[in-house]
Amino acid sequence: MYGNLYLIPTLLGDSLPQDVLPGSVFRIINRLDYYIAEEVRSARRFLKKAGSPMKIDDITFFQLDKYTGEDELAGFLDPAISGHDIGLLSEAGLPCVADPGAKITIMAHRRGIRVIPLSGPSSIMLALMASGLNGQVFAFHGYLPVKENERIKALKNLELESSLKGQSQIFMETPYRNCRMFDTLMIACRQSTLLCIACDLTLESEFISTKTIDQWKKNKPDLHKRPAIFILQS
Repeated sequence: MYGNLYLIPTLLGDSLPQDVLPGSVFRIINRLDYYIAEEVRSARRFLKKAGSPMKIDDITFFQLDKYTGEDELAGFLDPAISGHDIGLLSEAGLPCVADPGAKITIMAHRRGIRVIPLSGPSSIMLALMASGLNGQVFAFHGYLPVKENERIKALKNLELESSLKGQSQIFMETPYRNCRMFDTLMIACRQSTLLCIACDLTLESEFISTKTIDQWKKNKPDLHKRPAIFILQS
């Protein structure tokens, strides 16, 4: 009988695991010997912080990132074929959402391995919940272009799509480029467009606020190197 692939949520930052993770997560990690992780060192730190009783040196880790080849990936599920359960860990938040874990998950489905998602924090969903913007119709776009002219064009397109569909547009940025993204939003978007900025979610320094572009121009927040989600609605 095949083992299961558990999709295990991790922390969004330096918070206490018991404050943001449900009991089901602890029950599963307390007994797993195999993990697939985006970054093995941070996976080890997470398991230690979450109180896993397993000896770290006795756990087998497979690293799945954007450089992992298809041939290497196939072997990651061999323990499940042999009857062992495997945990899939994201670098932060939920596996497979803005995360390379989807590659191994679709492979598990193809090989007849049961995939079991566990509840936990998602910066995308937490930001949308708290934004006051449309939670019925929304789209997540990941990272927008880095080049200024392309980013302006992308934001104008998102604003137009939001206006036509009544759709909340969700995107993110690398923390050290947050301030540049904010400045571009102030240039690209209409004064009346609503923008939610949510950063440091689940941490003591959590900040969530929704204002018009015109209002944001009068009160620029400190976003430098703070993990953030941006949501706009026109």
